[in-house]
Amino acid sequence: MIPLQESGSGITFAVKVHPRAKKNAITGELGDALKVSLTTPPVEGRANEACIEFFAKLLKVPRSSVTIASGQTSRNKVIRVAGISVAELRTRIEQ
Repeated sequence: MIPLQESGSGITFAVKVHPRAKKNAITGELGDALKVSLTTPPVEGRANEACIEFFAKLLKVPRSSVTIASGQTSRNKVIRVAGISVAELRTRIEQ
C-alpha cells in the first residue's frame, strides 16, 4: 500500500508513469509509488494531461481537483488530489 500524505491543499501520492502503453491502467506498485500505464506519448505535456484525466475519472473528481505537484518532466511524479478523503482515495485506487 503506497503512502498518502494529507495536507490542507489535498492528498498527495507518488506515481511512476509508463507512457505509450497499450491501455490506461494502474499496473501495480514500485517502492512507494503507484505504477501507472498511459497510452499517450510523453510529448509536449500530453502524458501529464492524460495522467490528470486518468486520475480524475478513476477518483470521480473534477479535473481541476487533480494536479501534478512535482515531476512535470519526469516519469516520477507526485499527484495532488483535492476534495476527496484518504479512505475514498484508497478504495477507488484499489478497485
